[in-house]
Amino acid sequence: MVRPAIIRKSLAEFPVAPNWTDYEAQRAGFSWDAARRTLAGLPGGGLNIAHEAVERHAAGSGRERAAFLFLGANGVRRISYGELSRLCARFDYVLAGLGVARGERVFTLLGRQPELYVAVLGALRHGAVACPLFSAFGPEPVVTRLALGEASVLVTTESLYRRKLEKLRDRLPRLRHVLVVADPGEDCHAPPGTIDLARLMETASEQQAIAVTQAEDMALLHFTSGTTGTPKGAVHVHEAAVAHMATGTYALDLHADDIYWCTADPGWVTGTSYGIIAPLLHGVTSIVDEGEFDAQRWYRILEEQRVTVWYTAPTAIRMLMKAGTGLAREHAFGALRFVASVGEPLNPEAVWWGMEALGLPIHDNWWQTETGGIMIANTPAFDIKPGSMGRPLPGIDACIVVKDQDGAHRVASQPDTEGELALRRGWPSMFRGYLNNEERYRKCFDGELYLTGDLARCDADGYFWFIARADDVIKSAGHLIGPFEVESALMEHPAVAEAGVIGKPHETLGESIKAFVSLRAGYAPSDALRMELLGHARTRLGAAVAPKEIDFLPSLPRTRSGKIMRRLLKARELGLAEGDTSTLEGQT
Repeated sequence: MVRPAIIRKSLAEFPVAPNWTDYEAQRAGFSWDAARRTLAGLPGGGLNIAHEAVERHAAGSGRERAAFLFLGANGVRRISYGELSRLCARFDYVLAGLGVARGERVFTLLGRQPELYVAVLGALRHGAVACPLFSAFGPEPVVTRLALGEASVLVTTESLYRRKLEKLRDRLPRLRHVLVVADPGEDCHAPPGTIDLARLMETASEQQAIAVTQAEDMALLHFTSGTTGTPKGAVHVHEAAVAHMATGTYALDLHADDIYWCTADPGWVTGTSYGIIAPLLHGVTSIVDEGEFDAQRWYRILEEQRVTVWYTAPTAIRMLMKAGTGLAREHAFGALRFVASVGEPLNPEAVWWGMEALGLPIHDNWWQTETGGIMIANTPAFDIKPGSMGRPLPGIDACIVVKDQDGAHRVASQPDTEGELALRRGWPSMFRGYLNNEERYRKCFDGELYLTGDLARCDADGYFWFIARADDVIKSAGHLIGPFEVESALMEHPAVAEAGVIGKPHETLGESIKAFVSLRAGYAPSDALRMELLGHARTRLGAAVAPKEIDFLPSLPRTRSGKIMRRLLKARELGLAEGDTSTLEGQT
């Protein structure tokens, strides 16, 4: 089916007036200094994320509004901003009683349960550094990150501690305190060498004074996925709240009465920046689903909780696509007005699927662990070019750079020039370093430009288009080919749910292109389908770019944050060492 190149928008179609309606005017009139003034700041000066996200709402008219609705096996737990404030103050008091100093690292290894959110915000309130880890990590990646991050405190469940840390605790001499909470639906029995956090919370004061932190004080430590080599700890500061507030306004279009659902786990930067901080800054109610992905339940949540703004990942969207549009049509999404996606580029077919299944297009956006917040986005009021990342947000200066003959970076002056995506320094959520790795941090910059490592192009209308990670690009017969383009073409075929593309060594071409696909429900692998897909790709892309081989897989290897691991596909195809697979979905 041939789709239009652009999804046109009209302001008349919006049930709620978007926050951003004049692209050029609002970018021209924006300043980060003015954005800072939208936050309250600490009495007497300073800035603290927890104060902005929780305390200023709890002290005002938003006190009784729900901050979180936790959806678990035993029903819904509602936590208001006032209750969240009290719980965070208690956790702050617990840290003080344990002698935890400002700047020490407080890690969490928890599922999406209330204690995770209280620990992150309570640590920030205390002036400590919050470091959420994904609970499905295996023992080695957990210990590696705790060691690299110089953890002083870990908050986890009894079962996670026994399975993943108890036998390796002696490798973490800096880890002074392990605070355990009950597994959902269970009683807590603190193992030897750990402390029952609930007992400490019972007697903790709610009058603990919030730490007077400054804008540049370290607040968050996020580890990159570590798909090659040792994971890097990206350092973020309390001033990141300014960017989280602004991007919640412009990229996610948050309004005070929204019911918002970010499906990302806080063990990933999206789940912290946009599953905890940004929605709380805006005073909205966030849905937290404590269970794992299930298409039927997800649709039921959207319907029953009357979600208005939904932020999810391409992997989840493709899994919903795989389940079939019919399942979505069994539900009504009358409250839903905006859907956005992040994690890896969103294929055009997925954008259009949103129109068919949800009645709304899915809006892709782009950012990284290092940027701390959304930088480039398709936003509600503006036309979408399916397959594009969108356009830079207010306060973000993005460009394409190419290397000249001397190896220096030059900003491309012509539209559609392919090169490296770069951002000009100055946004508040920009990472301030890699922990204990200053040399690697310096290599990320060329003067005032942050070099993202992503290859992209910018068209004449200012829309950016992802091509590939610099280390994923395929060089075949003199052509530089981005896997995403080939994958998107394959996904246009009705049989294809997911596609991953790699380059294989070839003595004549340099590299030949091979695709791996998983199929939608109702389709089965066959030689006839393989030939059909090869022909489809050749028609769409031409002989030079189309894959020469296609293999069928039940599912593609992905990181737990949703990115297809092309590196792993290539290693398995060529019989190479797989390297670090600690972030691979399904590894424990």
